[in-house]
Amino acid sequence: MEIRNIAIIAHVDHGKTTLTDALMRQTGQGAENDSMDSNALEKERGITIYAKNTSVFYKDTKINIVDTPGHADFGSEVERVLRSIDTVLLVVDAQEGPMPQTRFVLKKSLELGLKPIVIINKIDKPAADPKKAHDEVFELFFELGASDAQLDFTTVYAIGREGIAKRKLEDESKDLSPLLDVILEKVPAAKTDISAPLQMQVFNLGYDNFLGRLAIGRIYEGTIKTGQTVFAKNPDGKVHSGKITKMFTFEGVHKKETTEAIGGDIVMIAGIPEIYIGDTVSESETQDPLPAIKVDEPTISLNFLVNDSPFAGREGKFVTGRQIRERLERELEINVGLKVDFSGDQNGSSTSLGSGYKVYGRGELHIAILLENMRREGYELQVSQPQVIIKEVDGLKTEPYEEVIIDVPKDSTSAVIDKLNRRRGIMMNMVEERGQTRLIFEIPTRGLLGYRGQFIIDTKGEGIISSRFLEFRPYAGTVEKQTYGSMISMENGKCLAFALDNLQQRGTLYIEPGHEVYEGQVVGNVTKGEDMYVNPTKGKQLTNMRASGSDDSVYLAAPFLLTIERAMEIMSDDEYIEITPTSVRLRKQHLTKMARDKAGRKA
Repeated sequence: MEIRNIAIIAHVDHGKTTLTDALMRQTGQGAENDSMDSNALEKERGITIYAKNTSVFYKDTKINIVDTPGHADFGSEVERVLRSIDTVLLVVDAQEGPMPQTRFVLKKSLELGLKPIVIINKIDKPAADPKKAHDEVFELFFELGASDAQLDFTTVYAIGREGIAKRKLEDESKDLSPLLDVILEKVPAAKTDISAPLQMQVFNLGYDNFLGRLAIGRIYEGTIKTGQTVFAKNPDGKVHSGKITKMFTFEGVHKKETTEAIGGDIVMIAGIPEIYIGDTVSESETQDPLPAIKVDEPTISLNFLVNDSPFAGREGKFVTGRQIRERLERELEINVGLKVDFSGDQNGSSTSLGSGYKVYGRGELHIAILLENMRREGYELQVSQPQVIIKEVDGLKTEPYEEVIIDVPKDSTSAVIDKLNRRRGIMMNMVEERGQTRLIFEIPTRGLLGYRGQFIIDTKGEGIISSRFLEFRPYAGTVEKQTYGSMISMENGKCLAFALDNLQQRGTLYIEPGHEVYEGQVVGNVTKGEDMYVNPTKGKQLTNMRASGSDDSVYLAAPFLLTIERAMEIMSDDEYIEITPTSVRLRKQHLTKMARDKAGRKA
């Protein structure tokens, strides 16, 4: 049986996973409700976070498919996958055209010499313009330096939600057969040289409570069998040996146990606890490793600390520095875009960070997803404000820059341009069409941190913003941001509606009546930019006299309840986010006013 290996890549929400699910259903590998987005967070947010494998069978051919994330913060998931496949399906929305992540994933594909198949998806949208989207994709190929062979790409038009594909817009079609036929025609069959010695490279990891670490990789040549002793060699030459205890292939959304696999296939193996992404699995110690898998560097950092608030230990199951460290070490095994500095840690407690660790990630969402997973597993911790990574290159201070593409209604354009100009953004292009304006900016990552909430307000929720990392450029200087003052609780206790009624007239509240608060907790913000000390537990002075007008009902506006991402956007540099399995709170690093004043004098 021939094998084809492909990955589906695209910008977020352009229809990769929907198309993969439809391919599985058509070929009988997936039930009606099966989806590649199986993680709870993926289902809630409607985005792909982790790269996943599946396979479908069509005309006596096995097609291995890797579904990849579309958000720029999870670009590391895409980078390592591209090395394991022979062609990519580049999905582009027929209305939006190429977006930042489209450029990012396409650039990586072209650099590896892959010849993409372009799928113009969602051609049934009212504002869809498939021909214009096709032309924009061609221009993008040309701009990214595609070869003549890569420029001669095949285009398929699709409605992924309905499971329809066609080679020409005017063609009649009832299913995805035209796309599957194109895959068989254009994707080269994987080499299945079973006489050569085994060579397999790991591009993803998994974990099983019984089997331990699982390695997912592409077999380039040779044969691998259960019970076989193999050697895993990393690009630095370090070697680990082990015996294959279990082996699985992928069928639909399920794993299927097998005892043997041949060159060209993608498999999951168990039995080598020290194996890591990029390692080459071979049958002898002397075989040379395959080229290393390169992943772009992180752009932001923040501190993960043991929770020391007055409510510490109330809700969490894992609260110590050692438990947080073990969880981060497990995350490093599968999350290659993440880096953690454990150097300050001495025997389980950090002297420099107060029982904490410096974590480096690809963006706010990348870190927020990790924190959300940790809190759902029962962890309790606090984190500092995200900061961009500043590097010194040849004696010059540099910082990360991003390309931002924004689609906004025409009447919101001036507000968006004004805010981004203040944040050191440089407008590269502006196009108006059908009452919508597309703005393209290049801006320091510092300028984007904390902007998305303001963007929603400025565009009344009708704007779309997306970005991708460009490169490190010379430091841009001071970035002007909207600063909020914090409402800081002076007391411990339960919040009362009477007190909150007075406070809501001074700013935005993060709490509701009945919430417990402590001294030093941030309960809201004020737009003046100066901190305000408040007592949200203050009750109404009761007397036995009734007075006209003094017994009115209290009407409270809906509070701005904090999520991890919201808190990251609005927090100040002297605050922590306290994250527990049931709560997200903002607090000052120093809880009492005396401690804050003392720290201010030292600074």
